[in-house]
Amino acid sequence: MLSRRIASTLVVAAFALGAVALPAQAALRHIDGTVVSKNAANHSFRIKTQSGNQIRIKVNGSTQFQRIPGGFGGLHKGLRIEVEANGTTSGLVATHVETGGGGGGSR
Repeated sequence: MLSRRIASTLVVAAFALGAVALPAQAALRHIDGTVVSKNAANHSFRIKTQSGNQIRIKVNGSTQFQRIPGGFGGLHKGLRIEVEANGTTSGLVATHVETGGGGGGSR
């Protein structure tokens, strides 16, 4: 009887852990757009998507830049980029940024 309770508790705990982990994975977004501005002081940039929306994206020490000489410093107005970003309570944070047309999967 006790082992059934322990097993039931473990099953419930596993489901609860899965429910907590799922939203974090679902928060990853792929965004294509053109850089419209960069704010070096706030470590962020804005891009305009194909649908015309402007989105602010932050970068941090973990952000990887590919095919952009100078990394964050190489971002400039008019540059077409692809961004992988995580949604956080303070907005989007880029995990990966590369020039547009990269084809993906080459990280």
